[in-house]
Amino acid sequence: MQANETYNDVIETEEELRALIGFPSEIVNRKAIAHLDEHCADFINRSPFVVISTADSSGLCDVSPRGDQPGFVLVQNERRLVLPERPGNKRSDSLRNILSNPQIGLLFMIPGLGETLRINGRASLIKDDELMEQMAHNGRKPLLGIAVEVEECFIHCAKAFIRSGLWDPESWAEKESLPSPSQIIADHAKLPGTDAEAIARRLAEGYSQRLY
Repeated sequence: MQANETYNDVIETEEELRALIGFPSEIVNRKAIAHLDEHCADFINRSPFVVISTADSSGLCDVSPRGDQPGFVLVQNERRLVLPERPGNKRSDSLRNILSNPQIGLLFMIPGLGETLRINGRASLIKDDELMEQMAHNGRKPLLGIAVEVEECFIHCAKAFIRSGLWDPESWAEKESLPSPSQIIADHAKLPGTDAEAIARRLAEGYSQRLY
């Protein structure tokens, strides 16, 4: 069963979509550029957090966060940037996707700023020792990096952040009321002898001992 078979009044063509939402303004059409100018480079250098989107050769999509101190993404020139691949859970979804489909989307954020920087391009996995050395932290070099050949850059407006109140501490829920990641993982994994407390200890160790 296709997904749209479960819904009524499904939009199936761009013509239908445009009839409903209209067309972008001239400034929206013209704001995208095909290189990293000084503004894009400055935004990236100030950003401690980026979300990357990839898909495998069959179109199965994945989105994954990357974060570090501002400037952790290396801007090589107006066409290229490199993200260090820090230690993770070794699922390597993004990395495996890049091997079969190089197209990548990046969303850079700066805390407190509603506007984000979107970059689209083609990615490859590199082990260049000189570049890895430039992205080392406390003497620990990343094993590899994600190199991106930039094809499109543009600023995305702040409406989503305004509506969500993401940067507004007054909109945040009390920490005690938040979901428990360790409980969720324990319930999903269902490993014998592994409960939420064990998962919490494992997470805490990883956060304190294996960030780099």
